[in-house]
Parts: sequence; structure tokens; C-alpha cells
Amino acid sequence: MRFARRCAGIDGRKPMAKKFVLNPVSETPRPADVILTEIRGIYFNTTKGTILRDFDRAIDLLKTIAMPDERQRATVYMDGLAEMRKEFNAVPSRRTSGQRDGPARKRSGR
Repeated sequence: MRFARRCAGIDGRKPMAKKFVLNPVSETPRPADVILTEIRGIYFNTTKGTILRDFDRAIDLLKTIAMPDERQRATVYMDGLAEMRKEFNAVPSRRTSGQRDGPARKRSGR
């Protein structure tokens, strides 16, 4: 009986599904050239502080392009944004020596 209550929720009702907030995209279809121009603008104006928001917006815009041939034209900008996102979020690797500019510690010959 306890299991059935837990599965059904506290007061016997089913638990509600989680709600996800989606970025709004205009309802009316726009020409692919206009969307590509906006993605290009995002690519050239993005900064370290805005990369996550800009990348999400570019993905949303890319999804609104109907034809795969037109989507292919945005590949260069999307690859560039993905590379920037990776670089901006990168954590410097740890070195074994603990020195910044010196060589890494040598291993013993054991």
C-alpha cells in the first residue's frame, strides 16, 4: 500500500510532468537568407559572456529553416559557434609538475 501511494503522489493524484521553458521563435516563416544573416550576426558578435545564450538562439534559428540545403549554408557559422563554446568553457589542463612554464616532472626509471 505504501508503494502505491508513493507512485500515485502524496494525495492520490498523479504527479505533474516537468515543464520546460522553450526559447520563443517567430510563428511566421522567414526566408532562409534572413535567418542565415541573423546567425552570421550572432557568430560575429558573440562574446565569452554571451556564448551559451547565443548558441541556443542560433540552434533555434537553425531549426526554423525548412530545407536541408539551406541549413547546410549555416554549417560554417554553427561549427564556429560550437568551437567558441568549447574554447570559452575549457578548463586548463593540470600538469604533473605544478610549474606553469617549466617542463613536466620526469618519471623515475623503475
